[in-house]
Amino acid sequence: MKNHLVAVAAAVPPIHVGDVRYNTERIIEEIQKQKDCGVIVFPELSITGYTCADLFESDLLLEESEKALTEIAAVTEGSGITAVVGLPLRYENNLYNVAAVLSEGAVKALIPKSYIPNYSEFYECRWFASGKDLKGKTVLIGGKEIPFGTDILAEDPVTGAVLGVEICEDLWIPDKPSTHAALAGANIIANLSASDELIGKQEYRVELVKQQSGSCYCAYIYVSSGTDESSTDLVFSGHSIIAQNGSLLRESVFPEYPHVEKTLVDLGSIMHDRRRQNSFENDFSVSYRKVTVRMQAAGSDETDITGLKKIMDDYSHPIARNPFVPSGEAVREKRCRRILQIQAQGLATRVRATGIKNLVIGISGGLDSTLALLVCAEARKIVPDIRIICYTLPSEGNTTSLTLGNAWTLMKILADESYEIPIGEGVKLHLSQLGHGLTYQGEGDVTYENAQARMRTYILMDAANMKNGLVVGTGDLSELALGWCTYNGDHMSMYAVNTSVPKTLVKYICSTYAMMCGNEELKEALLSICDTPITPELTPSEDGKIAQKTEEKIGKYDLNDFFLFYTLRYGFEPSRSAAYAMHAYPELPEEQVIDAAMKFFRRFFSQQFKRSCLPDGPKVGSVTLSPRGDWRMPSDAKVSLWLSDLEAESVLHRS
Repeated sequence: MKNHLVAVAAAVPPIHVGDVRYNTERIIEEIQKQKDCGVIVFPELSITGYTCADLFESDLLLEESEKALTEIAAVTEGSGITAVVGLPLRYENNLYNVAAVLSEGAVKALIPKSYIPNYSEFYECRWFASGKDLKGKTVLIGGKEIPFGTDILAEDPVTGAVLGVEICEDLWIPDKPSTHAALAGANIIANLSASDELIGKQEYRVELVKQQSGSCYCAYIYVSSGTDESSTDLVFSGHSIIAQNGSLLRESVFPEYPHVEKTLVDLGSIMHDRRRQNSFENDFSVSYRKVTVRMQAAGSDETDITGLKKIMDDYSHPIARNPFVPSGEAVREKRCRRILQIQAQGLATRVRATGIKNLVIGISGGLDSTLALLVCAEARKIVPDIRIICYTLPSEGNTTSLTLGNAWTLMKILADESYEIPIGEGVKLHLSQLGHGLTYQGEGDVTYENAQARMRTYILMDAANMKNGLVVGTGDLSELALGWCTYNGDHMSMYAVNTSVPKTLVKYICSTYAMMCGNEELKEALLSICDTPITPELTPSEDGKIAQKTEEKIGKYDLNDFFLFYTLRYGFEPSRSAAYAMHAYPELPEEQVIDAAMKFFRRFFSQQFKRSCLPDGPKVGSVTLSPRGDWRMPSDAKVSLWLSDLEAESVLHRS
């Protein structure tokens, strides 16, 4: 497969202000150390130091800087690295603050700073002119004409990496050069900066970089001058930030020098987001010149499933085991509260629109119906005259006392009306009329199992008619992805509040509610439900204990949700998703991950017909399967191409 992972680095070398020779040697040392990088970025005016002040008027300093540039460029020969360094550059009658793009042993481009600060502690207009209107120019460096201007992008046709450059203040203004570069095709932005450290400024910079990487769908490498700069009036922190698509990947501030902040960026994910967000237009491409550089992929440009895993292992690349679930407790709690709020607001809006205030819901004592009931309770806070009418529908011999007891505890605390209607008699009559045995026939007896699910929905729908109510659905996103729902059974409702909440997140929302509800009995029941094995309880229990465990049939939900996330969110091919899963779950045998991926894709493709006729329900995250919104797929699409991708990698891996 094509390797879309590129190692990028923000490097802060030790410097001596005005000592071009010393600084050049330190820059060269860092480039030579980072042989695996595709892009390495140094601070603003890194060849001379940012705080040279009136020394920038010295011809000696300027001449030595230009000589140093050619020397540094030579180090990139045959390395696969593109380095970006800063220097002062004379052009016609002005001096410019410039970023030089170096690759393949040559100076490839010179990009001037567009916006020159001249306020507060900054006094750059004393020395430098703005380069924002410089386009289509060239400069003679080392006897060669080098493209010079703000209209240049550096492109590697092998990896698809396209580099745009801006300098310090360019990021802080409304009309950022990087925005134009991204619209012209840049998927990596380098910012050479010299930003002094002030209280609160670090946090603001991080938000600036994250926001710009998010709005431009790009990787953003920001690196600022270090503490070796003059401290006459200012202190510099060597603040380094690497972000991608709005997410912070790496950050350091006040490091020991030399310091390199390095990580992998995923160009495949970036380009997928740009294709998906069709309002992201490439209107500016005709106004930019492109120079060819080498920005090598990490490891190799082409790799296989184990090779990709090894690359991520070598870089300790952070891949969340549960991509739908935030890792930090505080962030996770905030996310869970917000999801519950979105669900409740959606349900409240449907209640107001229909005028139907009675919410009918089936409670099993499992996670999904528990979350749906909590949503109903939160919607009642928004629309106080909502009435929650709960039914628990046990099947004798299948439903355990544990789940039934938890269902009754929930109903007692949260429902306005509660009923228990055993379904055994109705199911047996139905099976008898069909000519089916009245008991479970063993593995594969879907008629027996689904008769119960449909009987429950049948009762709930009729109860809603009788109560002038609206049936609230309980099925979640993961079940819809895998088709683990009975068609026209639990698959159907009048409003499905959990339809875009994956199973791995349902548990966290319920446990979060347990800790915030302020009711000890409810808390105890919710935590018990979170600890109960996931089961539809459609087969006979064993000695009163749950026998049918969902994950034994369809695989672990954490892996299924992992494949679901990377398939829908980033359009990964199965082999790439499997490689990511192998990296995220190193304790699992790699063959097991491939087999789990195969099972996921078989189910995902074969069950689209259920998703094509889903009831309404609120979208809460970036991944959902509504046929009216995010996911429109033919029900008879073939999975063969996706399976062959995995089979080829599986054979290769096992050979």
